[in-house]
Amino acid sequence: MYPKEARAHLHDLLTLHIRQQEAFGPLALTFIRDHDLDKLELLPEEQFNLVMAVAQTLADEPKRYNQKVELLKRARQLVPQTRFNNPQLTRQLDFDIQKTQSDRDLYDAAMKVPKREGLTGQKLIVQSEVSDYMLNLAQKRAAAYYQEKYALTKEARAAQQFSGAPRKFEPDNKTVHKEFPGACGPFMNARTNAYHLMLPFDLKISRKPDDALDAIMKIFYCKMGYSFPLAYESGQLCNLNDGQVVDIGMDDPNLLFVSASAVKEREFKCPPMETSVQVPPEYEYPVAVIERTGSLGPYIQIVTNYKVWFDASVLSLLIQGAPDLHEYGLQGGSGLMTRSHAADKIDAYADALKDAWKEGLSFNFVNIHLALMDGVDSAMVPYNTPLFTLYPTLNQQCYKVEDSRNMG
Repeated sequence: MYPKEARAHLHDLLTLHIRQQEAFGPLALTFIRDHDLDKLELLPEEQFNLVMAVAQTLADEPKRYNQKVELLKRARQLVPQTRFNNPQLTRQLDFDIQKTQSDRDLYDAAMKVPKREGLTGQKLIVQSEVSDYMLNLAQKRAAAYYQEKYALTKEARAAQQFSGAPRKFEPDNKTVHKEFPGACGPFMNARTNAYHLMLPFDLKISRKPDDALDAIMKIFYCKMGYSFPLAYESGQLCNLNDGQVVDIGMDDPNLLFVSASAVKEREFKCPPMETSVQVPPEYEYPVAVIERTGSLGPYIQIVTNYKVWFDASVLSLLIQGAPDLHEYGLQGGSGLMTRSHAADKIDAYADALKDAWKEGLSFNFVNIHLALMDGVDSAMVPYNTPLFTLYPTLNQQCYKVEDSRNMG
């Protein structure tokens, strides 16, 4: 941008300010941040007017006070260079800076969560056949997935600073667009501050066998209240357990076809897996997972052999479909683990007494439950996509819901 263009742009911005246009704040803040106003030969008075106008337009919210202090300090530095330099203006700016800093400090103090003495951090101890992937690599991939998906543009970040200006109906004015999922703190916390389960291979669930993924496919008859594993042999559907033909066609609306691709995560290291057939290494883990996959009514139960140990006297574990699962045409099951409740042989419970670190801890398996959404015939989830999310919560005995009207 050349000086002549800069001055013309400045005049346009100030015109927007005079007209109280919502777009002024984001455009002006971006202009100040992206350019050296001295090199653009803008006069100190012009710079001062612009900076003060932006500072006054900022949303009157404590989380914007850092930006406001920065702008006020910049204006204070410009005052001696302007023709309207006087002690009264200087004192007023100094007062505004100190007051804003004081208010910001009060806000920061209220926002801090002090660490209480005597509290012991709770541990979730995980046993998994692919621990390196589940505990480390998958969590890094999940963080990168959400950060990339919901990253705000520079314009959106600037627009976030302004919410107090009069608004007009301008749905096509991208300068004022700021209502994006990534801008909402709780929305992002549910994704970036959670523990996610995912798979290193593509997964597909569909009502027809068309275009199944190449590693393996398994067939289930699924409806509310009943499900059953099937196989396809000699052009007919049959009982997977005994091979007897079942009297349904391939177009039955209750059929679900589950398939998987080869492992696509390059850093995934697969231990030796037991499979019913000999397959290349990149297919071993997908085949093993799908072969032991089951069903629960309309839900497909992906068994990852992911076992969690926790102190059930303090913690419960909320597990549910990842927040964005619906975008792939799937819905996830939801459950709350409050204690040991595994449907295993008695050996599994006896195992809980073998090691000293297991004493007093409950255990359970986290299986991924997925169902096609109504009206969806096929869903394909790429590898390294969060499928299930785990949230530690307080045991119900550790909290009490009170009515504020009863508090002293």
